[in-house]
Amino acid sequence: MTSSGAAARDPGASRPQDGREGALMSIGEVLAHLRTEFPDTTISKLRFLEAEGLVDPQRTASGYRKYSWNDVARLRFVLTAQRDQYLPLRVIREQLDRMEKEPVVPQRPTLVAVGTQRATDPADTRIPKADLLERTGVDEALLAELEQIGLVSARPPGWYDADQVIIVEAVVGLTRYGLEVRHLRAFRNAADREVGLFTQLLAPLARQQDPAARARAVETARELQALSQRLHAALVRSGLRGELGR
Repeated sequence: MTSSGAAARDPGASRPQDGREGALMSIGEVLAHLRTEFPDTTISKLRFLEAEGLVDPQRTASGYRKYSWNDVARLRFVLTAQRDQYLPLRVIREQLDRMEKEPVVPQRPTLVAVGTQRATDPADTRIPKADLLERTGVDEALLAELEQIGLVSARPPGWYDADQVIIVEAVVGLTRYGLEVRHLRAFRNAADREVGLFTQLLAPLARQQDPAARARAVETARELQALSQRLHAALVRSGLRGELGR
């Protein structure tokens, strides 16, 4: 189990050891507690996660939110999964639901370090051409052809990000089955059409200055990518099943 999973499963994880386990906190106190690990977190972000059903704080008679340490553990789990694994909220919610249904073995509350191994954003990775060639097994001629048709792109002065490595690895695998570069143009064109469509859907949120709207735009982009991948895989499976008579 990951450290973030342990924090979500054990309400005692990362709580103070001064006998205040039952204390409830305001949203400002929760924000101050989380910002030591997640400095970009805002009150708008916490309200957004509540609206998405990831946390359900209590409410006072006056309508003020009051968070338990279990709520803080859930928020830490969500923020860690988003930051380190780039998971959409739908997947994170499913993981939390599964963990709530599993029996928890009582244990002594302990401090849990969360997010000590932070993942690198694929766009921030810089891989030189020589390493790309060695890692993927692609030859220079094929790489140049892929760049020419726009399937792969290098960043000045010749670096490649992690997504370009994934693209090249996939292309190498497909060419082993007989596909030629000219067949791959359809993948590029289809991806461009999806990007254009999704950009239109995200534009209203992306234009807003409200941090909550921007957070919703990022999350919506994750959801759209995940749904697109599921749709594409299902369509291909269904089509091949029909062709193979299954």
